Amino acid sequence: MRVLLTGHQGYLGSVMAPALAEAGHEVIGLDSGLFADCLLGPAPADPAGHRVDLRDVTAEHLAGIDAVIHLAALSNDPLGSLAPELTYDINHHASVHLARLARDAGARRFLYASTCSVYGASGGDELVGEEAPLRPVTPYAESKVRVEDDLTALADDDFTPVFMRNATAFGFSPRLRADIVLNNLVGHALLTGEVRVLSDGTPWRPLVHAKDIAEAFVLALTAPREAVHSQAFNVGTEQNNVTVADIAAEVAEAVPGSTLVITGEAGADPRSYRVDFSRIRAALPGYEASWSVKAGAAELVDAYRRFGMTEDLFRNSFTRLARLAARSADGTVDETLRPREAGVGDN
Repeated sequence: MRVLLTGHQGYLGSVMAPALAEAGHEVIGLDSGLFADCLLGPAPADPAGHRVDLRDVTAEHLAGIDAVIHLAALSNDPLGSLAPELTYDINHHASVHLARLARDAGARRFLYASTCSVYGASGGDELVGEEAPLRPVTPYAESKVRVEDDLTALADDDFTPVFMRNATAFGFSPRLRADIVLNNLVGHALLTGEVRVLSDGTPWRPLVHAKDIAEAFVLALTAPREAVHSQAFNVGTEQNNVTVADIAAEVAEAVPGSTLVITGEAGADPRSYRVDFSRIRAALPGYEASWSVKAGAAELVDAYRRFGMTEDLFRNSFTRLARLAARSADGTVDETLRPREAGVGDN
C-alpha cells in the first residue's frame, strides 16, 4: 500500500515510518520540517517525501496515494493554547482540507491521530469508552473533536476515516519530545536529581508507548473496512491508566538517588480520565499495547544517558514551545508558524 504519512519528521512519525516500512508499505512523508533537527542520537532514515506546510498541501501531494496517516499538528495542550486561532487553522481546517483532497484523489482510508484528551473533564471514577461524552478543555483537544465531526461527514462507501484516540504518548524516539509527562519527568530526574510534580498528583492519565501507537496504526491500515469504518478507537491499555503521582513514583525508582517532590503549586488540573481500550482489541485481533510505564521509564533513562542528554537539549530542542520561540526569534518561522523554507520542494 502507498501511504502518505504526515508529520513523518516528528516524535511519533519517526517511530511510525519504519514500522510501516517493515510491514511492507511504501511510505511517502509530508512534513514542514519544524522539528526535523530535534534529534537525540543518530538521525533516522526518513522516507522520501514532501517538505510543505500542512496548510499548503495540494492535490499533487495526494496523487497515487492509497491511504493517509495524519499525524501532523500543533501538538499538545500548552502549544495549542499559545495561539488558539493557529491551532484551529492547522489542526482543524488544514486537516479537513487534507482529508477532502485524499478522498478526491482516491485514497480509501484515512487514519487520523486524535487524542484521549477529548475526554478531558470526565473525572477518574469510571473507565470512559469511545461513546462517552466528549469534554475537551483546551483548544488542542477541541480541534481534535471538530476534525472527527467533519471527517465523519466525509465518510462514504469509498472513503473510510478512522479516529485513533491516542493516550498520552511516552518512550524514546530519535526525534524526542520532552514536554510529555513521562519523558519530561525522566529528564528532570536525571538532570536535577528531582522528580518534581507541580499538580497535586491526583489526576488520572492514560499512557501509551510510541511503538504501541505505531503498531495500532499499522493494524488499522489493513483491517477489514467493516471493523473500522468511521469509528473512534482509544489507543492504549488499561494497565497504563495511572495517576501523575504514580508516574512520578516510577520515575523516582528508575533514577536511583532522585527525590520525589509533589508541590501542588499549579492547583487542581481538570484533565483527569481513565480510559477503556477494549474496542481496539476487539477490532484489531492481536493488538495489545505492551509497554508499561516502568519499562518506558527504564528505556528513557538508558537513552538519555547513552545519547548525552543535556539541560540545553532538554529545555530548548525537545520542548515544543521553546523550540518554536527560538525559531521565531531567529526568523526561520513567520508569525503564522510557517517555516520560511516550506514549500520550496521535496526532500
